[in-house]
Amino acid sequence: MGLIRMNTYKITLIALLASLAVVGRYVFAFLPNVQPVTAIIIIAGFWLGPLAAVVLAVLVTFLSNIMLGMGIWTIWQVAAWAVIGLASGLIGKYWSNIPLLLLAAFGALSGIFYGLVLSVTMYSFAGSFWGYYLAGLPFDLYHAAGNAVFITMLYPVFSRLFQRYYNQWIPA
Repeated sequence: MGLIRMNTYKITLIALLASLAVVGRYVFAFLPNVQPVTAIIIIAGFWLGPLAAVVLAVLVTFLSNIMLGMGIWTIWQVAAWAVIGLASGLIGKYWSNIPLLLLAAFGALSGIFYGLVLSVTMYSFAGSFWGYYLAGLPFDLYHAAGNAVFITMLYPVFSRLFQRYYNQWIPA
């Protein structure tokens, strides 16, 4: 679906999505690991392409971590969200008529993947991978469930926005 080329409208759309994701992450900070960032990155990647999703992942991570706390984990958050965005962009490019429930399932698996990436890279501070990973697994499951819910709620709204973008700004 997404083109590699970036125009002013697409950059503005990415900035708007980054703002929504940052605000969403901040607003939902009281719920551990339940926030709309991953869902927004997945939906944006699906509609705008892999490059847009990676740019969005970088923006959201750094901007939200300025408010919520910056640390070594920021690098791995960027990496995990960028891979998720890249994968969702490829799904959108090669399977643009994926059912919403499968996209929500991909979102749930992305929550588990995100937690695994952070656990693999951060366990050295904890000393034991399995202890660190198993302690964080409930939070990864919250993230997975939150992603599925956010995708189910946001996809219908965002798909109309992105469809309008394609009808208005992308030449046939």
